[in-house]
Amino acid sequence: MLDNFFNGKRPAGVADTIDITQYDSIVEVLDKACKDNAERPAFTNLGYTLSFADLDRLSADFAAYLEHETDLQPGDRVAVQMPNLLQFPVAVFGAMRAGMVVVNTNPLYTTREMKHQFNDSGAKALIVVDMFGHMVEEILAETPLEHVIVTSIGDMVPGLKGHVITGLMKYVKKMVPPYNLPKAVKWRQALSSAAGKGYTPRPATREDLAILQYTGGTTGVAKGAMLTNKNILANMLQVKAALHQKNDKGQPIFGRGTETVVAPLPLYHIYSFTVHCMCMLEMGNHSILITNPRDPKMFIKMIKDRAITGFIGLNTLFVSLMDHPDFKLIDFSKLSMTLSGGTALVKDTSLRWREATGITISEAYGLTECSPAVCVNPLGEQAQIGTIGLPLPGTDLKCIDADGSEVALGERGELCVRGDQVMKGYWQRPDATAEVLSEDGWLRTGDVAVIAEDGFVKIVDRIKDLILVSGFNVYPNEIEDVVSSHPDVVNCAVIGVADEKSGEAPKLFVVTHNTALKKEQLMDYCREHLTGYKLPRYIEFRDELPMTPVGKILRRELRDSDAA
Repeated sequence: MLDNFFNGKRPAGVADTIDITQYDSIVEVLDKACKDNAERPAFTNLGYTLSFADLDRLSADFAAYLEHETDLQPGDRVAVQMPNLLQFPVAVFGAMRAGMVVVNTNPLYTTREMKHQFNDSGAKALIVVDMFGHMVEEILAETPLEHVIVTSIGDMVPGLKGHVITGLMKYVKKMVPPYNLPKAVKWRQALSSAAGKGYTPRPATREDLAILQYTGGTTGVAKGAMLTNKNILANMLQVKAALHQKNDKGQPIFGRGTETVVAPLPLYHIYSFTVHCMCMLEMGNHSILITNPRDPKMFIKMIKDRAITGFIGLNTLFVSLMDHPDFKLIDFSKLSMTLSGGTALVKDTSLRWREATGITISEAYGLTECSPAVCVNPLGEQAQIGTIGLPLPGTDLKCIDADGSEVALGERGELCVRGDQVMKGYWQRPDATAEVLSEDGWLRTGDVAVIAEDGFVKIVDRIKDLILVSGFNVYPNEIEDVVSSHPDVVNCAVIGVADEKSGEAPKLFVVTHNTALKKEQLMDYCREHLTGYKLPRYIEFRDELPMTPVGKILRRELRDSDAA
């Protein structure tokens, strides 16, 4: 087990422990950050910037609206369903200031998924972008929602520009289908009606529930991970400690109050939420919110002249940007940190990014149940490409075998995590909680890992994705890493399929920009790098692969479609 293993072994400047007693609640972090950094920029989106003072004022106004204009009570669940907009931090922090629990909701959910999450969480209020109003109308009567607040894309952009943006989305791009929600309140109306009225601060403890963060539902019905103030605060401080690394001159690589960090991953995802709404906020740094990262041309336009110092992303995002001809226009001269998480980082992607920007991507690892960060690679040249780095300060790790016994360093086993960032449990699912969380605080991640002698951790694969070929274990990530390095491959995924001879066999799905690429060429390439039983038995070309909104490939959907 790794606990005090790292005493004196971490990168310069990185502590072995964190002091969780610094804060009692997320709201306390907000209060202090806004007071200490009032005039600094906090969030920028669509060309407009909110200072910390603006965030303080507007989130207080929204808290006042919830307190004075609704019958909501502290502890009630409030769902927030929107992409990366300035409204997001205002709504989330306003709800928390009013003592309510935030339910982060994916705006790309289907009505079935929305209904499940609202019903499961018991959400009484929803803040939603108007382009999804028609879906809310369809399911509203079948949910416990009593209050709906509707916002438009341009609502936080002042003056004529905000109205132009909203009009463009509705009348030109036709992205706002008609809807009828007669009792819904407009976002701007909610803020203006409570402006300056003040709210009653709600004392909170570290053990109080702060966020219901739903898992992606790729392994069944989506479950709400109960993340307390302690969980979020701990992970914020752990990530901050890991970033507090010093160069060979003893200077911080990534500092406080001076950094401009790109935020393309959705804030409703716990990875982005913890980094931008917590860690960057607490440090007084500036986050550039990207509303639609799947539009690389617009993405690049938004950041190319910002002299960014930090970039938070994941493999598919890095690839789409680097493949765009305008990528060379981005000013990377001040870049000092690039973090990757959410899905495995491909070695070829890392090497390309290093060559283009001069900065090594530091791959991190986490899961919703851990708020989410568990491990992160050191910044710069100390990063070990192909690993997920070292456990965060205050995090214990071990690997166990199928019988639950701990395996030795260097051996494969299911990765287990213990630390203050580990969730309280699944919302209203004690049985599901008991399956993954032991009484002494160990969380079973479902990931197969190897912990090396130096403490660096490598994820081999998800347990459920392991392919058994004639008694040999085959891990899809290994095949995908090889195939992804082929110059004509844009994306790929591997699943196991039934096979009469070997029980199971690997099947490879490939997205390529070269229509002349043949299966035989890919097989020859694989033979150069993989032993015989790991070779894909079947290859299928596709125009695209099914992914979650944060770019994680859905192998389950590939298995389902292949079986059909």
